[in-house]
Amino acid sequence: MNKLSGWDDTIVALATAPGIGAIGVIRLSGAKSFSIINKLFLSKDLLQQPSHTLHVGFLKDGETILDEVVLSLYKNPKSYTGEDVIEISCHGSQFVQQQIINACIKSGARLAKAGEFTQRAFLNGKLDLAQAESVADLIASNTAASQKAALHTMRGGFSENLKVLRDRLITFSALIELELDFSQEDVEFADRKQFYELIEELTTSTNKLINSFSLGNVIKNGVSVAIVGKPNAGKSTLLNSLLNENRAIVSEIAGTTRDTIEEIINIDGILFRLIDTAGIRQHTADIIESEGVERSLAKIKNADIVLYLFDGTDEVEEVANKKAELQQQELKYLLVANKIDIIGEAEVKSKFSSIGEMIFISAKQHLHTDVLKERMVDAVLQGSLQTESTVVTNARHYHALKEVATSLTEIK
Repeated sequence: MNKLSGWDDTIVALATAPGIGAIGVIRLSGAKSFSIINKLFLSKDLLQQPSHTLHVGFLKDGETILDEVVLSLYKNPKSYTGEDVIEISCHGSQFVQQQIINACIKSGARLAKAGEFTQRAFLNGKLDLAQAESVADLIASNTAASQKAALHTMRGGFSENLKVLRDRLITFSALIELELDFSQEDVEFADRKQFYELIEELTTSTNKLINSFSLGNVIKNGVSVAIVGKPNAGKSTLLNSLLNENRAIVSEIAGTTRDTIEEIINIDGILFRLIDTAGIRQHTADIIESEGVERSLAKIKNADIVLYLFDGTDEVEEVANKKAELQQQELKYLLVANKIDIIGEAEVKSKFSSIGEMIFISAKQHLHTDVLKERMVDAVLQGSLQTESTVVTNARHYHALKEVATSLTEIK
């Protein structure tokens, strides 16, 4: 099986990450895969062996033994690419791997281009384009959420949603075309009420997928969280508390943090990029501190979430003004009252009760920081992430869906 017009060559490449390891896997795909390896593997005739079997033996290039390997055989069309595929599990020496690849090339293969195995799988009908793109997303996934989203698409979840809607639209389109063919007859094949109901249903489903892209982008790329507040509010202590390590210097001296510090933390399968900003004062004669403040303001503007940190000694009016400022800038924010171990949680809650919802913590004592983490996740997901749900993570899919939504609007 090979639907690739003019592509009857056989490709070879390292399938595992480059570098030294216990084993490496080299993959061949194409019509000559078995004949090429037959020249190198002298233990048995691979052409006579059934598909989906393993074979142990030595690879030789002429009189030179290259390595003892395990061969995995996949005959077309029951393979990843839809072609004859052989995977060579060899020892993880870069030198050994390169020797085997060179021997395959000398025997008639060529070096595969980046992504060419998946490209052949797509062109041979083993994967649709969305599934093919999700392979790269799965390889790059580094959280449970990004893994689930990529797997859902790779298993056809995204494509199946579109197929159901597409099939229904095609059915109605065919009925309307039939009416056009019999335009002089007083006959109606397509129920107009059902048709417009379908358009509404398609519009709702399309917009749901479009709206999921912001969540999909978070799952794929992570969330930037700016920790902001006045000097000595405890921002660096909070960063260290969330990370469970002493990443930032903590001091009683206000203005210790002069530049932004960034660290990654995984909370419930979501990557959060925590940004410890320099404390913001209205006036400072320190040039270095002033530059740090400017950088902090830029980080705040571009952050997905702002954690505004203050302690119980701050004035209520000051915190209320900061809340209003964050709302005016249309930033997603969480108000965090710190140092409740010093002032007392009940007293702080009573003092700031008029401001509204906030989280009360002691970063130094790790008190209620677990609640803060939960609220950070809630602020991102808003209860919308499910393993079985389809979340758009690909920018191409997002823009294509926007075009679909525009076309559906024009139909109305």
